[in-house]
Amino acid sequence: MADPFDPKLTPRGTTRRTAVKTGLGLLLGAPLLAACSGLQQTLTNNYSTGPAEQPVPAGPAQQPQAIGTGGVKVGLILPQSASGNAGLAAQSMKNAAEMAYAEFQNPNIQLLVKDDSGSAAGAQQAAQQLLGEGAEIILGPLFAVSVPAVAQLTRARNIPVIAFSTDSSVAGRGVYLLSFLPESDVNRIVDYAYGTGKRSFAAMLPENAYGNVVEVAFKQAVARKGGRIVAFERYGADRSNAARNVTAQLTGADALLLADDGDAVVATAEALTTAGANLRNVQLLGTGLWDNPRVFNSASMQGGLYAAPDPAGFRAFSGRYRTKYGNDPVRTATLAYDAVALVAALARTQGGQRFSQEVLTNQSGFAGIDGLFRFRADGGNDRGLAVMKVASGGGQPVAGSPKSFGT
Repeated sequence: MADPFDPKLTPRGTTRRTAVKTGLGLLLGAPLLAACSGLQQTLTNNYSTGPAEQPVPAGPAQQPQAIGTGGVKVGLILPQSASGNAGLAAQSMKNAAEMAYAEFQNPNIQLLVKDDSGSAAGAQQAAQQLLGEGAEIILGPLFAVSVPAVAQLTRARNIPVIAFSTDSSVAGRGVYLLSFLPESDVNRIVDYAYGTGKRSFAAMLPENAYGNVVEVAFKQAVARKGGRIVAFERYGADRSNAARNVTAQLTGADALLLADDGDAVVATAEALTTAGANLRNVQLLGTGLWDNPRVFNSASMQGGLYAAPDPAGFRAFSGRYRTKYGNDPVRTATLAYDAVALVAALARTQGGQRFSQEVLTNQSGFAGIDGLFRFRADGGNDRGLAVMKVASGGGQPVAGSPKSFGT
């Protein structure tokens, strides 16, 4: 999935905790990350726009922003002074980080918060200062273009990074992504559709970076299940030709993937209807970007299925956030919460190996606000997602999120 910062953004009473898991199973009595959540996605693309910049001078030291006084120093890089939605998102994520620290109960960490101004150069300066201050792990940055700039420094020091970008190309070699990746959505929804008897798939995807990622994941997922693709089209600003081409072959398909954000996916469905497609005769499939009022209000989209975290966790998190801060969190605020809760739990339970690759990439994974997640060795992640159905009142769960990862 994509992140809601380029260029648009929409925007616990009781502390809840859930067991940190390792390859050895549950650590009984270990501090926990809160469980479950949903997708109110109006997420747009946050993909890398080029190679990392060359190293830059450290720049003037920022005014210290520290959360907590624990012995394990953890860096947090956010675009706090960036203009517009990025700065607003950064504040919401910083608030969520403070919530996680407060709800964890005496964590032995100190969060060192740095502002990267939303730029790669700023992120590299922030990382250089954090390394000088003794950070053992860095959370952030937010933008894909900034991640390689940070990684240039952290890899040389064997310091891991948990970044919030959705661009898988910036992951790996000590950089892990705690974000909503399009691949996870596609794998979940194709697997579910195949499990309900769908064998012939079609897709109509946007001609952009998000569509590129979805295309690869879709073709791999269908091939892995032994299904077949009977129609596939990409579209730009004009959907009419792609819609006609898909419609001409749609009679051979029993599932149709439309992966785009709320406004755009409704326009795609309408273009297909105009081209003569009867969308009632095919199962519509989508990603978490469908979690949008426009989709729920669209007659063409009713009954469509999409993959997303179970919504209960985000609702509970949002309620606690509103009580504490008086406004609603951005959707990706849960990423900052889960990242802080994770490092606090590992600092308490894993000793000197707390942020090693072996600990971070354990197969059992962790439970967070948005449900189960685990980091892969390549820096990507797997998420335990629910399957939701489009209805006029909002998304309705039809298949719950898994309670554990398969092998």
